[in-house]
Amino acid sequence: MRRNVLVRAVFFAAGTVCLALAAVGVFLPILPTTPFLLLTAAFYLRSSERMYLWLYENKYFGEHLRNYRDGKGIPLATKLFTAAMLWTAILYSIFFISTHWALSVLLAMIAVAVSMHILQIPTLENELNAG
Repeated sequence: MRRNVLVRAVFFAAGTVCLALAAVGVFLPILPTTPFLLLTAAFYLRSSERMYLWLYENKYFGEHLRNYRDGKGIPLATKLFTAAMLWTAILYSIFFISTHWALSVLLAMIAVAVSMHILQIPTLENELNAG
């Protein structure tokens, strides 16, 4: 029983850290908001049903999470920005940080896999243009 409480506390703390990073990401363009929101939702789902529901009903973050969860997608601008930031960070790491070719290959494979995932997410139609 005690271990379950500890695990839930760790998940709750991790969710709260991810939520803080997502909030900072709203104002700091280099920090992506959506992945941190998704992590927050996953951590809160495993730690606090109340916080999980609060997150999905939140007036600032809830709509983005519901659109992703319901398969409606994410806006094209978000997809493009995410891909650009991903490849910028990965290429910088490959050319200026990585000291071993195997690590560079692994980073490139991760970037390709994440890019494929981003491409598979539906593009959310702008509701102003949909009418």
